[in-house]
Amino acid sequence: MAGFKGHAEYSVDSKGRVAIPAKMRSALNPDANSTFTMTRGFDKCVFLYPLDRWKEMEEEIGSLSTYDREARAFTRRIMMWADEVTLDSQGRISLTKQLVEFAGIKDKAMILGAFDRIEIWDPEAFEAYLNEESADYETLAEKVMGM
Repeated sequence: MAGFKGHAEYSVDSKGRVAIPAKMRSALNPDANSTFTMTRGFDKCVFLYPLDRWKEMEEEIGSLSTYDREARAFTRRIMMWADEVTLDSQGRISLTKQLVEFAGIKDKAMILGAFDRIEIWDPEAFEAYLNEESADYETLAEKVMGM
């Protein structure tokens, strides 16, 4: 699977619909059937997983122990926000009101490719997130990639 890359800013219409960039749509595996599962992300954004990747996520989540309190809490939280959405003929998805409110999305959305998922942010919230990052890009790469 090719990963989702890049970013773009799009308008959000009054019905909560936002376009997914063509280059990201073209990275969809045919097994996804133009369908995504959207759910609450981290850092006040919406995660958008292609259906084929979401099925893998469900297997991972389903393998968590129901005897573990944190595993149950995580499962509840990710699944309570989850909703399936299919691209319309214009390459748009409809965001749920709850996720729009959670992420603080208004009339614009920043669409980011994040390898196995797409992230949808309020552009101002994303800018604030970038400004809050304590590590510069090189330091972060060194820490995460072990270089």
